[in-house]
Amino acid sequence: MVQLSSTLLYIAFVLYLIGTFFFGGTIRDKKGSGRTNRWATFGIIITIFGFIAQLGYFITRWIAAGHAPVSNLFEFTTFFGMMLVAAFIVIYFIYKTPVLGVFTLPVALLVIAYASMFPREITPLIPALQSDWLKIHVTTAAAGEAILAVSFAAGLIYLIRVVDQSTPSKRTFWLEFVLFCLITTLGFVGVSSAFAIADYEAKFQWIDKNGKKTEAIYELPALVGPHKGTLEKESKDRMQPLVEMPAIINAKKLNTVIWSLFGGAVLYFLLRLVLRKRVAAAIQPFMKNVNLDLTDEISYRAVAIGFPVFTLGALIFAMIWAQIAWTRFWGWDPKEVWALITWLFYAAFLHLRLSRGWHGEKSAWLAVIGFAIIMFNLVAVNLVIAGLHSYAGS
Repeated sequence: MVQLSSTLLYIAFVLYLIGTFFFGGTIRDKKGSGRTNRWATFGIIITIFGFIAQLGYFITRWIAAGHAPVSNLFEFTTFFGMMLVAAFIVIYFIYKTPVLGVFTLPVALLVIAYASMFPREITPLIPALQSDWLKIHVTTAAAGEAILAVSFAAGLIYLIRVVDQSTPSKRTFWLEFVLFCLITTLGFVGVSSAFAIADYEAKFQWIDKNGKKTEAIYELPALVGPHKGTLEKESKDRMQPLVEMPAIINAKKLNTVIWSLFGGAVLYFLLRLVLRKRVAAAIQPFMKNVNLDLTDEISYRAVAIGFPVFTLGALIFAMIWAQIAWTRFWGWDPKEVWALITWLFYAAFLHLRLSRGWHGEKSAWLAVIGFAIIMFNLVAVNLVIAGLHSYAGS
């Protein structure tokens, strides 16, 4: 059953990739990106089959595990990717905008590829997770974030279309930085895959924040090491850390983030060499037929739908579970704080949109910033900052 679930996830990944290419065939449509054609029809059919395959992965893994497969970073992130595709499919049939698939599906692909770099083994639930609120809280929160991510894709399309690439400016810099961050995910996949093929492993004994000696296994060379960490005997030939981290920082996962940035920087530099221009400038000519008003509307509607779903899952359900599990509904845990920050940001987004008339480019930048906050919560908070939700990074 586990092997079947892995195969179905791989099939979904391939189908999403093929669907991306078919949607890409629509962006030269001179009659407008809002018009469906044969390319778009094939693209959405393939995407639906990919979603069915990933849904099959989710169900078979649930059967194999005996619990909802959202208990660790691999499972949660793949579920997030599945919900992102589901949200795209629904919005596609409402607005019939094929160009949205050119950006949404690659984000889903990056999310799934990112998830695949983490341990995939099925492990028993720790006591804190043995509750029906696991599937209620986590799945609803992930669904809300996925719908909000569609707003990011639409906002990014809008910005690539309207930001003047003829001269460098703050707008071109930040837009390029957003694309660099997406490329960094590919860098993470490349670096992790390379060292996995090389069978790299380094074991450290270190002292955690409770003063207990524990073991950390690095799959990437240790640029930053654990608190009071020493290499074990069988790893003496491995790289010594350049910097030692305090116990509050998860050094192993911070090390992964640093390697991801390094891999992304190398990949981005190579792209710039090939393109001989900014990545956004290279993409912009393909966006000339985009319907800006429709794209702006999609970005707003995704937030209007995703915000209440996120509120329900990430705040209300989370507080109920926290009260049951820890006898308090709020404890200023890093994950809780960033969920609140995310909620406040999107509340401000809707306020500025509805009350202050922030449409168009301003709204698109807000959508991009909101997604950056979501990804910081997913990556940095899970991987680097220690807290009650640290099990999610395993």
